[in-house]
Amino acid sequence: MYGKLHGACLYGIDGVLIEVETDLSNGLPQTAIIGLPDSAIREAVERVRAAIKNCGFKYPSQRVTINLAPADLRKEGSSFDLAIALGLLTTSEQVVLPVGERTLFIGELALDGSIRPVNGVLSMVDLAKREGFNSVLLPQENASEARLITGIRIYAIRHLADLIPIENCAQGTVDRQATNQSCTASKQVLICSYDHLPQAEQIPLCEKEEITSNMEDYSDVLGQLHAKRALVIAAAGMHNILLMGPPGAGKTMLIRRLPSILPPLTEREALEVTKVYSAAGKWKESSPHLMNIRPFRSPHHTISAAGLVGGGGIPKPGEISLAHRGILFLDELPEFSRHVLEVLRQPLEDHNVTISRSRAVFKYPAHFLLAASLNPCHCGFFGNDTEHQRCTCSPAAVARYRSRISGPLLDRIDLQLEVSQPKDWREEKESLSSAEMRRQVLAAQAIQIHRYSKLPFSWNSELSGQMLRKYAVLEKNAADLLDQTMDALGLSMRAYDRILKLSRTIADLHDSEKILTSHVAEAIQYRHMDRANASFPES
Repeated sequence: MYGKLHGACLYGIDGVLIEVETDLSNGLPQTAIIGLPDSAIREAVERVRAAIKNCGFKYPSQRVTINLAPADLRKEGSSFDLAIALGLLTTSEQVVLPVGERTLFIGELALDGSIRPVNGVLSMVDLAKREGFNSVLLPQENASEARLITGIRIYAIRHLADLIPIENCAQGTVDRQATNQSCTASKQVLICSYDHLPQAEQIPLCEKEEITSNMEDYSDVLGQLHAKRALVIAAAGMHNILLMGPPGAGKTMLIRRLPSILPPLTEREALEVTKVYSAAGKWKESSPHLMNIRPFRSPHHTISAAGLVGGGGIPKPGEISLAHRGILFLDELPEFSRHVLEVLRQPLEDHNVTISRSRAVFKYPAHFLLAASLNPCHCGFFGNDTEHQRCTCSPAAVARYRSRISGPLLDRIDLQLEVSQPKDWREEKESLSSAEMRRQVLAAQAIQIHRYSKLPFSWNSELSGQMLRKYAVLEKNAADLLDQTMDALGLSMRAYDRILKLSRTIADLHDSEKILTSHVAEAIQYRHMDRANASFPES
């Protein structure tokens, strides 16, 4: 006897369709699961055996072979339990599933037959819809996540026995488990139906949460107009930004308010971000919609490389993937391990991270805005001496402190800005608010969306190669200024391209199609580390 159902698992953050084939043959009673299963799937045999018995059914006393196809793909997790259990019940002719209904089965079984939630349901349901399935049967706890995908029926159950309507059994007792036991004892086939199961109410993807009004606002930050201007540019073009200044200058305060001026996620971006959080098991079930506010991740400086980029025995998304389409904030950048910082170089260029294992290669999205802060030296007051506080670091000590951040990593940070202690802040009556800054960002974003409407990207920071030369054309005077700066500061070609991208964003903020000399001059001012290193003493 042979049967086949469909389950799904995660491969990175994407769902993968798996055929669950069941074969019953004569021989010694034993069960074998093949198809590169991990330990959690091999242990499913005992979970399924106990669940089937405790629901009043009979576990086949034959040689059972369960194949998970394709056989060359590594399978992980407990999402196959429900498909395996129903495969055994249908193949042993104890249950008949609805005819003409192409259903995907997802869920982990408890020993009493209860259905437990699994991670990554959003990606699996999205896959089922694209593969032409009519419906998905999954745990009740995953219903709010699955209902975000429209155009496919979602059935949520709490217990394996919920699949069998009582009226389909001759005895018709109120106790469903006792009914199943009576029906199976009399060798009556139980007809499974979805008609009595409530469908999860689906919400269109376009319905989005309003941005919360209690978000921290830039009106709380007095002064620092130069830094606020740089943050507007960073948000308008999704440019990486580094703030350097003495302790107490407001670096962290400024960056933590950056989400308040970022544009909302588009529908496609919201689906990408929610998939990442679903795969990592961090999606909030209380949220009725896709994630609409861009993520803000701020890991501690003791984080490992695997924690930052992802990995582990069973690979999971790291902090850079959890910051996808949002902000990754690294406070006190030199305190992070140099090895940890160096692993950022490839994701900052490619906007994804690849994790290789002996049996599989996983790719996670990592398109984020890197925001970082650092002190100018170990004590924090180099170049910012006051009457009460003076720098105690030697030039060699300052050079060693700054050398913790490599030149190639600095090259990938578009805006490098010095933030000093604000002056005359007591006289400031009104501070620039997040609402005003956000209006500027949204206006610049609208220009970019229109300009790149037929291209696979939508931000100036994503320009490269031929596209950069096409859309970031400098006037002759502006080009001459940039060439002179290249020679004077000894900038790399990557830094040259970064300045071009910044100039394009500054021009958009001024609603100018042409990139003028003033735009390039302002962009050059934001390469503080390049200018500082050009005249910094040797260690």
